[in-house]
Amino acid sequence: MSGASAEAIVDHPIVVRVAGDRHAGFYRVREGLGSAGGATAGVVVEAYRWGALTAGVAVRTASMLLLLPFMLGNLAVWLRPTLADRFGLLGGLCRLLAGSLTVAITLALVGVTMNLPGWQCVPHVECRDGRPYLSWLVALPMGPRLAVLALVPLLALRVFWAVGSRSARAFEGFGTEPARERFLESTASLAAPGIWHDERMTSWLRQIHVGLGAGTVDVALVVAVSHGRWNGVAVGLLGLAAGLVAFCAALLLATVPTGWAGPLRRLLWILVAVATVSSLGYAASLREVAVGVGQMPGYEGAVAGLFAAQGLLLVLIAAVTLVRQRTRPAGAHALLRGLGTPLVAAMSVTVASAYTTTLVFRTADQLDRGRIPDPIRPSPPALGPLEPPVAYWWAALAGLAALLVVTAAVAVTLPAARRRRRAYARRVVERDYPDVPASAAPRLHAVRETIASSFVTEELGPTLVAFFVVSSLGLATVALDLVGIGPTQLAARLNRRHDALAVLTAYVTDIGIWIISLLVVGLLVLGYRAYRSPETRRLVGVLWDLGTFWPRTVHPFAPPCYAARAVPELTRRVCALAARGPVVISGHSHGSVLAAATVLQLPPEALPRVALLTHGSPLYRVYARLYPAFLGERVLCDLGERIDWRWRNLWRDTDPIGASIFDHPDVAPDVPPVAATVDVRLRDPPSVTVAPADTVPPPVERHWPYHTQPEYQDAVRFLLDRMNRG
Repeated sequence: MSGASAEAIVDHPIVVRVAGDRHAGFYRVREGLGSAGGATAGVVVEAYRWGALTAGVAVRTASMLLLLPFMLGNLAVWLRPTLADRFGLLGGLCRLLAGSLTVAITLALVGVTMNLPGWQCVPHVECRDGRPYLSWLVALPMGPRLAVLALVPLLALRVFWAVGSRSARAFEGFGTEPARERFLESTASLAAPGIWHDERMTSWLRQIHVGLGAGTVDVALVVAVSHGRWNGVAVGLLGLAAGLVAFCAALLLATVPTGWAGPLRRLLWILVAVATVSSLGYAASLREVAVGVGQMPGYEGAVAGLFAAQGLLLVLIAAVTLVRQRTRPAGAHALLRGLGTPLVAAMSVTVASAYTTTLVFRTADQLDRGRIPDPIRPSPPALGPLEPPVAYWWAALAGLAALLVVTAAVAVTLPAARRRRRAYARRVVERDYPDVPASAAPRLHAVRETIASSFVTEELGPTLVAFFVVSSLGLATVALDLVGIGPTQLAARLNRRHDALAVLTAYVTDIGIWIISLLVVGLLVLGYRAYRSPETRRLVGVLWDLGTFWPRTVHPFAPPCYAARAVPELTRRVCALAARGPVVISGHSHGSVLAAATVLQLPPEALPRVALLTHGSPLYRVYARLYPAFLGERVLCDLGERIDWRWRNLWRDTDPIGASIFDHPDVAPDVPPVAATVDVRLRDPPSVTVAPADTVPPPVERHWPYHTQPEYQDAVRFLLDRMNRG
C-alpha cells in the first residue's frame, strides 16, 4: 500500500517494522498485542508500505511535478502494443525524442541567460537600468559575457545529473545482482530477470543526456561569438560541438551491447570535456564580436530546428507503432487501439513546450518591464527587442488551440457517455436491489449515481484522440518556424491592407501565453503544496504511482522507478516466507500491480506455496489496456498459470479504480475457462435500507476498504485450503 499508513493497512494501532527501512518496509502487529484487524484465524498479516518512495519526501514529491515531461517521455515506450521491436527501432526513436526534451530545456535555459539578457538586454541602457544583477555584465565584451552566462545551463545540467544519481540510493533494491545481459536495455517482459535493475541503463542514459545538453550549449556559444567572423578555429570548434551532439544522438538511437558501454562512456566524457572547455575558452578570448539587433545568431534557427525534429520523430513513432500494432496480441483491447505510445510521446513534447514557453516569455516579460513585444508591437529602441523565437509564439498559439479543442471534446463526449454509464448503473441497481421500499429511493439514486461516476475514466478515449489530433496538426507550424514567420507576421502578410488581423492575432497569442503560464504556475503551486502539505503529497504520490512504476529506459531525468526497489524486495521477502509455509500475496489498488509483478519474478520453487488475492485492482481497467505488451491478457493468463490459478480478485461496481480482470465482455476467446473463477464481485453497499440494529443505511465503500469484508476472509481461507491440499 502506498498512500495509507502501516497501521491502517494492518488495522491495528501498534505495529513494528520487521524488514526494510523507513523508505519501504514490512510491518506486523507488535508481538503480544493481538492480531491484525479482521485477520483470518491462524494467519499472520504482514503489510508492505512503500509510500515514502513516491510521496514520503517533500522535496522529491515537489520535484516530480517539474520532471513531468521527462516522466511522460519515459512512459511512452512502455505503452507499445507488442513486445516485438525489430532492430530496437521504436525504443531508439523514443530515446531520441526523450533526448530532444533535454535539448528543449537546455535551449530554453540558453534563451533566458545568453539570448535575452546577454545579447538583447544588457547592451541597451533602459533594459539594464536599475538592475545590478545585469548591469555588471556590460563591462564584459560580448564573448566573455556569453561564456559566463553559458555556465548557467551547464550548471543546470549538473543539477539534473545530481538529482538523477541521488535517487539511486533510496530506490536501490536489496536483491542480488542479475546475470550480465547482452544489451544495456532490458524491456523484454516483466518476467525477465534484470528488468527491475535499471540503474545501469539509467546511468548510461544520464551521461548521454548531459553530453547532449553540453553539446547544445557549446554549439549555441560558438555560433553566437563567431557570427560574421568565421575562422579555422571557430569552424573546428563548431564541428567538434556538433559532432558531440550527433554522437550522443547516435548512442540514443542504437541498442548498445553491454561490453561496449565502458569504452564509449570514456570517449563520451572526453568529448564533453574537450568541447565544453574549448568552446568556453574560445568565447572568453574574443574581445570583438559582431553584435546585431534581434535574436542571438543561430538561436532562433536552433529552436525551430528542434521543433521540426520533434515533429518528425512523432510522425516516425506513430508510423512504427501502427506497423507494430498489426501484430499485437489477440484480445489485448488496448486504449486507442494501441496508439498510446505516440499519444503520450506527443503529451511529453506538449508539456515540455509549455514549460519552456512559460520560462522564456516570463523572462522576456520581466526584462521588458511588462511589455509583450512582437513584430507588430516592438519595444522602444532604448529597451531592446527582447523577442523570443517565433517557435515559442506558435507553441503558445497551439497550446491555446489544444486547450479549446480538448475542452470542446469533453463537453461533447461526456453527455453521451453519461447516458451510457447511467443506463449501466440502472441495470446494476435493478439486479442488486430488486425490491426496495419507496423510502429508500433517495439512497438508491445515490448508489446509481456513484456507479455511473465510477466508469468516467473509461470515457476519456475521445478526449485523448482530440488531443492527439491537435498535437499532430501543430506539426504544420514547423515549416513556418523554419522560415521565421510568427503568427502575427503571417496574419500581417495575409491581410496587407489592414493590420487589424495581425493585432487580433497578437492578442490571441498573448492570451495563449498567459493561459499556458497559468497552467504551469498551477503545477508549481501544486508542487509547493506537496512540499508543505502531507495530504497533497499523498495525492500527488498516488498519481505518480501510475507514471513511475516503469524503469527509466528512455529518459534518465524522469522521477525514479520505485518498483526497481519494491519488486525485488517483495520477491525476496515472499521467497523467504514461502520457505516456511503458504503465502497469500494480497494487493490492493496499485499494490495489486506490484503483487502481479512479484509473482512474475518468483522462482519456480516458491510458486507452489504462493497464492494471489487482488482487490480494488486496476490490472485490467488501466494496465492491461494501457500496457498490452507487458500486462495484457496473455501476461495475466501466464500469471494465473504460474500459481495454478490460485487467484481471487475482489471488485465493486462503485469502485472508480478497481474492476474485474477476466469477467468482462471483451475477454479474449483463448482465455482458459478457469480464469472465470478469478473475479468475485462484491455488492456495494450490501443494502440500501437501514438494518434493524442500525440507524443509517450501510455506507458505499467504493475503493477502500476491502479487507474488512467477509468475502475477503472467505477468499483467504479458500486460497489457503487450495495450497494446503496441494
